[in-house]
Amino acid sequence: MRRLAALTGALALMAGAAMAEPPPAPDRPLPDAAQEARARALFSDIRCVVCQHESIADSPAGIAADMRRLVREEIAAGKSDQAVRQDLVRRYGDYILFQPPVRAGTWLLWFGPFALVLGAGAVFVWRSRRRRVEVQPLTADEEQALADLTAEPDESESLSPRS
Repeated sequence: MRRLAALTGALALMAGAAMAEPPPAPDRPLPDAAQEARARALFSDIRCVVCQHESIADSPAGIAADMRRLVREEIAAGKSDQAVRQDLVRRYGDYILFQPPVRAGTWLLWFGPFALVLGAGAVFVWRSRRRRVEVQPLTADEEQALADLTAEPDESESLSPRS
């Protein structure tokens, strides 16, 4: 039984290793320094679709390496930075850019947080105005009871034991 469990575990480890993503090919910088600088500037503006919180410049994922290679190829082909961005947006959507364009489809992304804060502020103002309760003056009996509770005790009362 132990051998079967050990064999099953070894097979699972081998299958996991076989299914692992191969390491990406090393980056090949462009021979022209100006083009390479443009490419590196674009790398920091483009989000990795696997890591989602890293740019393709910082991501070790294989798809990030493929995207870096694609950007370099398009720059070497003479495309402008805007054309490279548009091609990536066409392939992956607006999410690929760390700063997506402002248009009807991204209004919620750009203005949603402000609308949420303004809405919450409006609710707080409305509720604070709505909750105002007029305070009724104390009756004579209530005033007397309050005076009895807040009156300083006589020295004779404080020295005598309470029963």
